[in-house]
Amino acid sequence: MPNSTDFYINGKWVAPIRPKDFPVINPATEEVCATISLGEEEDTNAAVAAASAAFDGWSMTDPAERIAAVERLLEIYNRRADEMAEAISLEMGAPIDFARQQQVGAGSWHLEGFIQAAKAFEWDRPLGDWAPGERVFHEPIGVCALITPWNWPMNQITLKVAPALLAGCTMVLKPSEIAPLSGLLFAEMIDEAGLPAGVFNLVNGDGPGVGSTLSAHPEVDMVSFTGSTRAGRLISIAAADTIKRVSLELGGKGANIIFADAGEKAVKQGVIRCFNNTGQSCNAPTRMLVERSRYDEAVEQAAAAAQSITVGASSEPGRHIGPAVSEVQFNKIQDLIQTGIDEGARLVAGGTGRPEHLNRGYFIRPTVFADVTPDMTIYREEIFGPVLSILPFDSEEDAVRIANDTDYGLTNYVQTTDKDKLRRVARRLRSGMVECNGKGLGKGSPFGGFKQSGNGREGGAFGLHEFLEVKTVTDWD
Repeated sequence: MPNSTDFYINGKWVAPIRPKDFPVINPATEEVCATISLGEEEDTNAAVAAASAAFDGWSMTDPAERIAAVERLLEIYNRRADEMAEAISLEMGAPIDFARQQQVGAGSWHLEGFIQAAKAFEWDRPLGDWAPGERVFHEPIGVCALITPWNWPMNQITLKVAPALLAGCTMVLKPSEIAPLSGLLFAEMIDEAGLPAGVFNLVNGDGPGVGSTLSAHPEVDMVSFTGSTRAGRLISIAAADTIKRVSLELGGKGANIIFADAGEKAVKQGVIRCFNNTGQSCNAPTRMLVERSRYDEAVEQAAAAAQSITVGASSEPGRHIGPAVSEVQFNKIQDLIQTGIDEGARLVAGGTGRPEHLNRGYFIRPTVFADVTPDMTIYREEIFGPVLSILPFDSEEDAVRIANDTDYGLTNYVQTTDKDKLRRVARRLRSGMVECNGKGLGKGSPFGGFKQSGNGREGGAFGLHEFLEVKTVTDWD
């Protein structure tokens, strides 16, 4: 891996103009595992200038050439998958087996999906027989700022970099400063794939520094951001003066609706899905809504499932969950668990503090609350940790009402063997995605939400469209 304090600008690894060291903490040990340098306005301007200079050449390449470049990147990514897994496990605490299979696997899955979508994409076409000679073109939007989070590093980086490259855009990536090592390794893979200088650039930094500069920069044509709703709101405000496109994938507070006729493993599977990645997923089903006739049994099953989940070091093999990513996140989750207790929710598993066998690291006890009500903080706020809230419902109408009673609208879940009921409920849920009976999304499926969960779609052809402008030309033929 290159020097972790360097940036990748205009096809070269360069030192920051005014180095500002920032420690990267291994959340399983609370020890410094690397040091990066945070960029400032001058570094960001240099990266944007490189991307701007490279745009004319890259934007006019044949789509087949861009597809070939991403295919080379995929081959390198797969060959160096073990390196990537180790980086992700070290920086954000994902257990090493989980990092290999799901964290790294998400990146290759998206790269494959975008290559497939790009090969089938209509980059230009006639408008129709009623408009002879008129043609519609899809052209790259320009220089893009890509701002990604720490919780699924390669999932989010590939969801932005791959479609931007395939569309013909040039870009500046700002990975999370909390988990930057995977982004640096990815930049090395980009370099190995032989992309022209300036097409892809990386500057490490925080939101107030690099992020705000990118969002307001007059030469940046688009910002694609994944992160908190609060940060998404600030980026939108900063981007408003230049009327640049802003694509946002933000938080969630997903409801998992379990009807009485759901499969017998629905509750256990819902708990496992909620606690996947230590609950650090925006699409986690954190509110479990259970039909009242099955509610008491479901609470017992959820408690047992949570108690069976092991928590352990990220370096160890196995199916356990790891730590929260940072001390800030650890303290936030602890405070929200205590708030749930103070506000009267019934604690049936877990609670505050670390698991008994661990005295170091940002480890959280898998926690389940029952009898949660809409006035409680844990019902409303995105906790982003292994904390599940359970509440009953009395009817289909009641379930839909409770599920939609949130500022968010990313992913909801439905468990029932009644297909007609499934279809009725899924259509009425105000969310960008509805996963039913444990069936996940397909490759290239649009990922994104309603309301304060964002306004963009990532994945496959839908993700390509995010980075494209539409141009109409008459008298072409």
